[in-house]
Amino acid sequence: MSELMTLMEVGGPVAALGGGGAYLRAQHPAAYWSTLGMPASALRLVGSYGSVMDSCGLTVEPSRLRALAVRATMRREVRPVPPRRGMLRPTSTGLRLRLRLAPGQEPADVAASAERLRHAWGVHAVYVEPVKPGVVELRLVGFDVLRRVRMPRKAGGGFLRVPVALREDATAFLRDFRAIPHELVLGATLSGKSMYLRHLITGLAGQPVALAGIDCKRGVELAPFAPRLSALATDPGQAAELLRALVQEMEDRYDLIRARQGIAPTTPDEEITSDVWGLPEGERPVPIVLFVDEVAELFLVASRKDEERRDEMVTQLIRLAQLGRAAGIYLEVCGQRFGAELGKGATMLRAQLSGRVCHRVNDEPSAKMALGDIAPEAVCAACTMAPERPGLAVAGDTSGGWSRIRTPHLSLADAAARCERTAHLAPDLPALKPFRPAAPAVSSTSLTKTRPATA
Repeated sequence: MSELMTLMEVGGPVAALGGGGAYLRAQHPAAYWSTLGMPASALRLVGSYGSVMDSCGLTVEPSRLRALAVRATMRREVRPVPPRRGMLRPTSTGLRLRLRLAPGQEPADVAASAERLRHAWGVHAVYVEPVKPGVVELRLVGFDVLRRVRMPRKAGGGFLRVPVALREDATAFLRDFRAIPHELVLGATLSGKSMYLRHLITGLAGQPVALAGIDCKRGVELAPFAPRLSALATDPGQAAELLRALVQEMEDRYDLIRARQGIAPTTPDEEITSDVWGLPEGERPVPIVLFVDEVAELFLVASRKDEERRDEMVTQLIRLAQLGRAAGIYLEVCGQRFGAELGKGATMLRAQLSGRVCHRVNDEPSAKMALGDIAPEAVCAACTMAPERPGLAVAGDTSGGWSRIRTPHLSLADAAARCERTAHLAPDLPALKPFRPAAPAVSSTSLTKTRPATA
């Protein structure tokens, strides 16, 4: 009996601790990492650092001076030297560690061993990022941060820089319009493309930026944000007129820039500019961001008249994509599929959209349309996204780099309320005034019929 009581006293807490740890790991991975996972991984890393580096082939022969010193003082065999390790810095999602590479090593050597380091130290993923010549940073992620997205507190947003999603390395994905002026966003139905668009619009809503939209689905996607929009087109006819007005606005801004360039010889060089950002703040026109939802609707035609209008709209879009950046006009083009089969000009327009975000698609050719020309190795990653994870996407750019991202949930009601609160920030642009959407009228009448009371 006493042995049974002893077993219960000792085994009970151990079983409770193990069960609690398993529950935390499955249901609350962030809490598990902070309490149990991080200390265990840190101890494992410190204790096995030298042997793991040696097994991964990341050690080099020591210098002659070091070898002579070891033989003279310790009288033992000289062992290969791993990269010098910096201090471990814990974060809410993992660990950070800087390595000073040994002579003859490069960051690609460490990146090639990232999967081995992940298994050796018991973490979810390991990412390698060069800091400066000879120094790399290992970013260890303790759990799948894309399972339940929680944006970091310091996301690093700013003017025309909007944090819209979380990367798989637990850093914020920023949509920077100054660095990547135009972007293509693809995704099938219920893939999370609309959620990405909501975050982008609400992030820009609080900035001094003019927002314009083309939504040929009768405005069902962009109409809830009407209080903050400076222009909205809900059918191909309105879209053609809006694009014509934007091209005219772009030409007027180029005239302003050209007038500024015709300056006196005594003007300092820093005041000579080739885009709107070099103009004085008092003369600088407000930036314009154009959202195009379901771009394929602009290419579809049913008659000869529609074909002429389509060619005009595509030409205007291509002109905006080629010349709009210097005039402070940016494009965010969304759709389910965007390829050469849409018609003349589709491939040329896509080539101007340097930013690419591909959500879950229905077939591999759609992923190739989005990423095949900038990051071919990302196509396979875009084709393996599960439907039960809406908002998951692959983001790439013309530099060839890519990463998995996921947008946090944002309800349509919250996004619309944010746009309504910031409606006063919508700039007054005479060129877009005819396209300014009217505020939705709120009806106070009940939709249910009242029946007379019977005696």
